[in-house]
Amino acid sequence: MSSYHPPLRPTPANAWEAVRAHVIPAHPSAIGAMSSRDLAFPLAADALQALVRAALDEDQAQHDVSTLATVQEELKVRGAIMARRDGVIAGAAFAEAAFRLLDPNVVVRIDAADGTAVSAGSIVMHVSGHARALLSAERVALNFMQHLSGIATLTAAFVKQINGTSANILDTRKTLPGWRALQKYAVRAGGGVNHRMNLGDAVLIKDNHLAAINGNVAAAVARARALTAAGTPIQIECDTLEQVALALAAGADSILLDNMSLVQLRDAVVRCRGRAITEASGGVSLDTVRSIAETGVDRISIGALTHSAPALDLALDFEDL
Repeated sequence: MSSYHPPLRPTPANAWEAVRAHVIPAHPSAIGAMSSRDLAFPLAADALQALVRAALDEDQAQHDVSTLATVQEELKVRGAIMARRDGVIAGAAFAEAAFRLLDPNVVVRIDAADGTAVSAGSIVMHVSGHARALLSAERVALNFMQHLSGIATLTAAFVKQINGTSANILDTRKTLPGWRALQKYAVRAGGGVNHRMNLGDAVLIKDNHLAAINGNVAAAVARARALTAAGTPIQIECDTLEQVALALAAGADSILLDNMSLVQLRDAVVRCRGRAITEASGGVSLDTVRSIAETGVDRISIGALTHSAPALDLALDFEDL
């Protein structure tokens, strides 16, 4: 086995400025364009290790009484992380870091890199090292990988459903606090596209914003233009076709079509063509997403990608000694 090192990229202090340019570029025709092609790992090496070390400390991995009581100190083993269900992998670097923090000499070979589709029974990663270290790091390694791979897998399922249409699958800001960059990375691993990374990336005027100014769409857009940098995208949430007409008249770059029927979506797409990006949101499931995409919308945003994705079933199995 050859040693594997994850492609960790240092993150400069202004890294998110660069990310913003990819998440929602200034030109309205490309709003929300950080896709699976941009699969750079989002954490610097020290940040990755700190996160994994905190998880190992939480699990008291250095005081694993079950392993200390049953496994000889010098015993070495070989094993593999296996997929027990079909899915898409994300988070392999976390698993390697967990093993390496407890056994610096562990040998790791990754057979399924992030973004790779795997079938049940496939080997994702080979490991060889001290048995105590591998056993004590096992749960932390799998927790990271199962969660992120679950997001990638669910995203890939939605992407597959709309294959052949012009729509893209987007995530939202409905992410675990502190985990947004990682969960959005997993969405990209599954073939999805990232919506804005944070509140500063773009203007999204929602129903409560409009309620605060008596529903004045024109005033909302005008204020947004005046207060933000030139080229900042402005999106308005609309739940009626009348609101769509007002948003277009006000010069919005993108229209968020919230919980609209298929008939309404088709009408909105016709109205917005050549004038604004269209994004469908609300009531999106694997059963409905194809019909929504076939209305001609440009984007479909789905909060469930990050807040409700089930973990992908992965397991670490040792070879017989």
